[in-house]
Amino acid sequence: MATVKEALLKLEAHERECAVRMEAIEMKFQSIEKRLDEGSVRFKKTEMMLWGMYPLIIGLFVLEKMM
Repeated sequence: MATVKEALLKLEAHERECAVRMEAIEMKFQSIEKRLDEGSVRFKKTEMMLWGMYPLIIGLFVLEKMM
């Protein structure tokens, strides 16, 4: 009977450790997701600036040919 109680105590301790570990992993995943979202916003801004440059480049090319 003592071994069953010991096994249950060890199992409960293991479950507590796993819960703490899983919480830490979840926090890291949330941090990674937040950083990815922020990077996505910055990438979108850069992409929009690049698309804005194309008309400028084409316009300057046409202007040069007209002169």
